[in-house]
Amino acid sequence: MTFEELSGDYSQERMDTVAKALEEVLTSALPQGCITVGVYEAAKSLNIDPDNVVLCILATDEDDVKDVALQIHFTLIQAFCCENDINILRVNNTHRLAEILEGSGGKQSGGEPMDLHCVLVTSPHSTSWKDPALSKLNRFCRESRCMDQWVPIINLPER
Repeated sequence: MTFEELSGDYSQERMDTVAKALEEVLTSALPQGCITVGVYEAAKSLNIDPDNVVLCILATDEDDVKDVALQIHFTLIQAFCCENDINILRVNNTHRLAEILEGSGGKQSGGEPMDLHCVLVTSPHSTSWKDPALSKLNRFCRESRCMDQWVPIINLPER
């Protein structure tokens, strides 16, 4: 096996670990009410209490790349998160993200699908949240920044 193959396997294994950690963080934060969903709702939450946000997830599918308005929103959210030391991940599978967040019903009031383009994970006010999966994500984001990858992309595999 060549070095490139070994590093590719390591890289894929690492991405799988990060994707699993992201799923764990979301499923544990959801019942605690520590998830904010939607670009507009996220912007409001970031404006009110940015110190309480522990992770920002920006999600897209192939069709979203051509949405200029969404890309502008992402740029502004990314800049705000960088300015406020909030870790950011980009997820390329909104369908899988919807499955993970299904515990919240997957729909807004009125039956509209949720806007999953931006998801914030906040820390519960009552406790200092020590989640091993969140620590993995924080470490991954920190290591990615050291490699000049400010918004790492995670592939959430289908189940």
